Amino acid sequence: MMENEAGQGAVRFGRREFLLMTAAVLAGCDRSGAPASAPAATGVITVVATVGMVADLAKRIGGDAVAVETLMGPGVDPHLYKVTADDLVRLQRAELVLYSGLHLEGKMQDVLASLGGTVKRAHAVTDTVPREKLLRPEGFEGQFDPHVWFDVESWSFCARSIVTILSNLRPSEKAAFEQRGAAVQKSLRELHEWVKTKVAEIPEARRILVTSHDAFNYFGRTYGFRVIALQGISTVTEAGLADMAKLVDYIRDQHVRSIFVESSVPHTTIERISRDAGVTVGGELFSDAMGVLGRRERDYDLGTYDGMIRHNVHTIIEALR
Repeated sequence: MMENEAGQGAVRFGRREFLLMTAAVLAGCDRSGAPASAPAATGVITVVATVGMVADLAKRIGGDAVAVETLMGPGVDPHLYKVTADDLVRLQRAELVLYSGLHLEGKMQDVLASLGGTVKRAHAVTDTVPREKLLRPEGFEGQFDPHVWFDVESWSFCARSIVTILSNLRPSEKAAFEQRGAAVQKSLRELHEWVKTKVAEIPEARRILVTSHDAFNYFGRTYGFRVIALQGISTVTEAGLADMAKLVDYIRDQHVRSIFVESSVPHTTIERISRDAGVTVGGELFSDAMGVLGRRERDYDLGTYDGMIRHNVHTIIEALR
């Protein structure tokens, strides 16, 4: 409901401090002054992934050939993520850096660019998604919507991208990467079909998804939902009272049954709208971050991409039907 703003995230320290920390990393030192170890040219590939969805693909495709570290864990909002000096050291030490791209990580992409030649293998996994499959929302300064993973079919292009990236780093492991990549893509096709089947349980008139911020437009386009959000694509901006009142009116006019909070966005505003509109909060959805790895719901792990999608779909269906 709120007009999408152009905010792309924020690095929460001053420019001078940032430049000093970056210079220290480029010099090969951590904060203790010890030399940073150089990335290995052989053996296990050390990978730093910015968000869980990207890390999940890297782990599944890389198998034992990779050691993956995730910068932003459960409940972390990548639009507002605070880059630290330790993060810069991790990025410098990694042999491979994978990030989602399309400005999901806000200023993190500026950080990657500032590292220049030190991190030569930094890749945005969404670079290979065909541009005709990307959404370009109004009011987002001509940028694409970064939340591609909610179209499971389009997210499979990112799996292909990671297969290519890993194969280029370790040609000797190419066959294994391709085999695991093919298995991942098959799994994603099956998940995509499962979502379509489950969504069909809800009458079209009830497929109205009201959430905190505009993260679910790919989901809406692919699986047939009208998606209404209080905040824009980025959570940098906050909703005003007029936006909240407008959303309350919309919920009442459209007879929306339930609305949803998100794990990486504070719940307070949506809970207030729920009270004002007289509707229930149907549950918590994962939007920009997955759940805790190892925490299970039904028969799936909330800390995996598959588990994230299945949790969201189950939660939405149970609330709206």
